[in-house]
Amino acid sequence: MLLSDIKKILNATVLWGEEHLDREVMSACGSDFMSDVLAFVKNQALLLTGLVNPQVVRTADMVEMKCIVFVRGKVPGQDILNLAEERDIVVMTCPKRMYEACGLLYYNGLRGNCDGND
Repeated sequence: MLLSDIKKILNATVLWGEEHLDREVMSACGSDFMSDVLAFVKNQALLLTGLVNPQVVRTADMVEMKCIVFVRGKVPGQDILNLAEERDIVVMTCPKRMYEACGLLYYNGLRGNCDGND
């Protein structure tokens, strides 16, 4: 699924990386626990989270995430956006709660696991 599709589905606002919405992600992960994200260890993925701190970007970078979507209308500070830009990770915010955002993406074809078992 293209990041531009994700933006539309979630009614999201791009905070950094508008020029990269043609990137494709193959799976998604929704979590506020970065240890769970590290265990996820899939590339070409999207991270949905309500946690707003620099560790989110660092964790996303470690597992080669292409985009972070902050749910519940959360907006990260400029320090987090700068870090995401350095790591070339698109950042969005959406008004939906994580449960709804994940459900909408799943319904529209983005699965949680690249092999289809999630």
